[in-house]
Amino acid sequence: MPENSTPGVAVIGGGYWGKNLVRNFHGLGVLRRVCEINPEVRERLRASYPDVEITESPQEVLDDPAVTGVAVSTPAETHGALVRASLLAGKDIFVEKPLCLSLEEGRELVQLADEKKRILMVGHLLWYHPAVLRLKELVDSGALGRILYIYSNRLNMGRLRREENVLWSFAPHDISVILGLLGEMPESIRAEGGNYLHHKISDVTVSQLRFPSGVMAHIFVSWLHPFKEQKLVVVGQEKMAVFDDTVPWGRKLELYSHTITWEGNVPVAHKAPAEVETLEEMEPLRRECEHFLECQATRRTPRTDGLEACQVLAVLNGCQEALETRRESRPASLSTASPQPDYYVHPSAVVDPGATIGPGTKIWHFSHIMAGVRLGARCNLGQNVVVGPEVVIGDGCKIQNNVSVYQGVTLEEDVFCGPSMVFTNVFNPRAHISRKHEFRPTRVGRGATIGANATIICGHTLGRYCFIGAGAVVTRDVPDQALMVGNPARQVGWACICGERLYEDLTCPACGAIYRETPDGLNLESRPD
Repeated sequence: MPENSTPGVAVIGGGYWGKNLVRNFHGLGVLRRVCEINPEVRERLRASYPDVEITESPQEVLDDPAVTGVAVSTPAETHGALVRASLLAGKDIFVEKPLCLSLEEGRELVQLADEKKRILMVGHLLWYHPAVLRLKELVDSGALGRILYIYSNRLNMGRLRREENVLWSFAPHDISVILGLLGEMPESIRAEGGNYLHHKISDVTVSQLRFPSGVMAHIFVSWLHPFKEQKLVVVGQEKMAVFDDTVPWGRKLELYSHTITWEGNVPVAHKAPAEVETLEEMEPLRRECEHFLECQATRRTPRTDGLEACQVLAVLNGCQEALETRRESRPASLSTASPQPDYYVHPSAVVDPGATIGPGTKIWHFSHIMAGVRLGARCNLGQNVVVGPEVVIGDGCKIQNNVSVYQGVTLEEDVFCGPSMVFTNVFNPRAHISRKHEFRPTRVGRGATIGANATIICGHTLGRYCFIGAGAVVTRDVPDQALMVGNPARQVGWACICGERLYEDLTCPACGAIYRETPDGLNLESRPD
């Protein structure tokens, strides 16, 4: 989507789940069209949304130049074709899970989106749920200790499908969360199922995943259950976490500090009361729709992108194979011999043992990633980039040629480092005096841009979405969204989240956002409909 265009979203499939997408995108002021083949549903939509064009033709949606993004909520077997058609029509795409039914087709769609420079986002809804995001923070910080076991139950007496079995209908959400929490793919899969209503369609399945780290996970899904249950349990050495999405917000995520002692060579369990995690009360689907619009505006990679969807597809296909053969599944797509690795490293680059690299990241010619580095997903590191030991780099960062990210520097998500910009980590270096114990930390906030040949003196924090001009020398902390130029760098204005310099009245000439200046910085007042 051009940066100065107003987003217009069309929803294809306005029925069972699609009506929720229609409601949210309409509430966000961007809904232009809804495509629905059922005439009764079309009439209900016309009555509820008289200001929206309702059609039965997907081609009308794709031909409308005012539609910049398409949200697909149709049966799973139609997803692949609709995603492909939308990408070829130049639209950004948000498709409900699964991306498609074939891993090979999924990879082709990811490649097509990359070639067309279009956003491809998949509706793995739980990654927009405050409880899951908090659970990810707890796992990554080590608050639960080493993860031992994960299990999930997704059960209901609800809508019974005939176009797909319960595994493909219910399990994608749980697979997505488990893979994201652990940051690895399973090395083997076992699965069992029961076909009770139709001899070819599983109504109940239990899948067991074994991971290289030793973690075991099982996923129990059923649409033949007397009541609704949506529960995820993560068992760590220090604490156990329970996410229950069927209880009120005040109890959705609870931690248990149970312990086990050995008394007389007998293990004895000591139970502790639940510790309730405080969460923001919000509708995850609303946040998911907002995220799609943000990705359209900023061109950032979605949190649940096509690469993540392909990982889920690989596990789903492995579960399906295990169901059909009743044997352990070890498909090539889940093994280290996969022809499609999670990330790319050029043959001339060096990655030291002990470095962690996220899926979708690319590391180019003559770069060096040292031990202990945690490099996020979907990053792009250009030629001759050096990342020092123990450095943490968030998802979606772009580091251009000839940049060294030294120990003590932390980059949050979506940071842009221009060619030949410089970080330091010692304030007063001498070649003949070791001052490693005097490293001063530097933190660069989410979405920040650092221009070519800029220098960042150590010991400072660069705020979220700030913009450091080419050649600037930063010698102090930088506020969120501040526009900095010169030597030493001084603030000359404010930058929008989309990257444009704001007018004096704090409006954005590109996306139309309106801000207000406060003693604490900028507040976003409104965005255009």
